[in-house]
Amino acid sequence: MTAVILVCVFAGLLSLNVPIAISLGMASIAALLHNDLGLAMIPSNVFSATSKFALLAVPFFILAGNIMEKSGISHKLIDFAQALVGHRKCGLALVCVVVSCFFAAISGSGPATVAALGTIIIPAMIANGYRKDTSSALMASAGAIGIIIPPSITFVIFGAISGTSIGKLFMAGVIPGLLVGLGLAVAAMWASRNSPLKLLPKASTADVWRAFKDAFWGLMMPVIILGGIYGGIFTPTEAAAISAVYGFAVGFFIYRTLKVKEFYDMADSLAQTAVVMFIMATASLFAWVMTVEGVASASSKLLVNVSNGNPILFLMILNVLLLAAGCVLDTASALYIFAPIYVPAGIAMGVDPVHLGVISIVNLAIGLVTPPVGVNLFMSCGIGGLNMKEIAKGLIPFLVSSILALLAITYIPWLSLFLPGLM
Repeated sequence: MTAVILVCVFAGLLSLNVPIAISLGMASIAALLHNDLGLAMIPSNVFSATSKFALLAVPFFILAGNIMEKSGISHKLIDFAQALVGHRKCGLALVCVVVSCFFAAISGSGPATVAALGTIIIPAMIANGYRKDTSSALMASAGAIGIIIPPSITFVIFGAISGTSIGKLFMAGVIPGLLVGLGLAVAAMWASRNSPLKLLPKASTADVWRAFKDAFWGLMMPVIILGGIYGGIFTPTEAAAISAVYGFAVGFFIYRTLKVKEFYDMADSLAQTAVVMFIMATASLFAWVMTVEGVASASSKLLVNVSNGNPILFLMILNVLLLAAGCVLDTASALYIFAPIYVPAGIAMGVDPVHLGVISIVNLAIGLVTPPVGVNLFMSCGIGGLNMKEIAKGLIPFLVSSILALLAITYIPWLSLFLPGLM
């Protein structure tokens, strides 16, 4: 009965356009009242869920991404990517994918990647002959790489929930993120094959070197973060704080593009952090109710039984579950609700938790571009001046390529586990 109350109240509130975080909280309270568990445990539960040391990385990574965006690093990364591949056929599409991979290694957020790059790349692609829907859909899809390539806020959340090493998760996301990017590049070239594209002039060696020097300090951020983590110099949480300090130093003293008056705009990082933490608080309460009432363990056993102990079938069911969840839930909510169910089931069938984490994040990255809650898609629509119906046609080849990459990542564990295995 508890499961019915949770699902019905949550679905009913969502259908009334109540925000996801509030819907999760109200559904949890309804289930607690029905089972006479009382509400006194809510403060302690929410506090314990949001006071984990690993989650301190979330505000620092958000702040670091905002600092680097205000520092103009997005322009420098675009210039560097354009110098590398801009002269090739579909060069700007390749620039979009390449620079998204670069910026993903700085921001750790899909929406932040779209916001920082979309206002520059989408108009440039349209001006060079790309269709509006193709340009906007590619930017939305490429922006999703932001939560796959480390450092990733979503990997931090998964690690905090499942107890999996965040350092290993970061390392595991590199090859899958690049694979998704490669698939998007191929899809972009196919989607633009008949468009009247303007070829950009080839950059000289001197131009490439100049662009590299301009972008160097921004490119060094992921090197410092990941090198420090894997070198045992600092933890992922400490790395997040260092990334914020490094971003400030680069923007204020090296690029000198970060002004004192822009520090007030950094307060936006507080609002973004508050939203993420509020969602995690109510989602963790929802997950706690499921655990206490036995819903999570029963669902986990059901998942093992339905898949008949077959990891191949289990992973197929998991992909369908998370792709569907990504359509209606944000990444944090989906992880808090479903991870306690499928992680124990997957481990029982011999699936590595690091591999499970990568599969989860790639699924939820696709969810960032699927309606009705595709955050990246809404942002790209706003930048490109399109509605959901208009962008849908342009989105199809990128969804297909992303799902093909997901299948490869799911059934070729080496793609996720090779780099962590070197640690």
